Amino acid sequence: MTRQGFLKKLHKDAILQLVAPSGEMKIAYLKKSESHLISARLLLDNDLFEQSVSMAYYSMYYSVLALFFATGIKCENHTAAIILLTEVFAIDNTDLEYAKTERIDKQYYVTSAPVRDEVVALIRTAESYNAELLDVIDRLTNEKIEKFRKKFISLI
Repeated sequence: MTRQGFLKKLHKDAILQLVAPSGEMKIAYLKKSESHLISARLLLDNDLFEQSVSMAYYSMYYSVLALFFATGIKCENHTAAIILLTEVFAIDNTDLEYAKTERIDKQYYVTSAPVRDEVVALIRTAESYNAELLDVIDRLTNEKIEKFRKKFISLI
């Protein structure tokens, strides 16, 4: 299935939708993002590396959802969110994709247990990534939002 076919299927299944932009949802997801980043640091400090990786990833993912709701996109699929970052917003999705892979590997595969240095690096990546997305959100204008919505519609 092509990327566009995948997105169209998710739209048909109401997993991917155009909605009204929501400042409240944007703020809620930014708070969740910050909370998960704080949790990632606390877990790291207590040598709970696997859980820290998961929290760092979700911190990044919630920043993405904040951007989406700021522009009126509802996405309930992690893979679609990664695709939309590039296809709609022209944002490099490499760090998010890496964090997602790390989360899955550390959560489901015992042989790839994380080590402190890897987790520290992932948390730093999450901090940088979240700051980048917050900058994009802060620079949104009505014109940019409309442009992003049109691009999204063309994909679904």
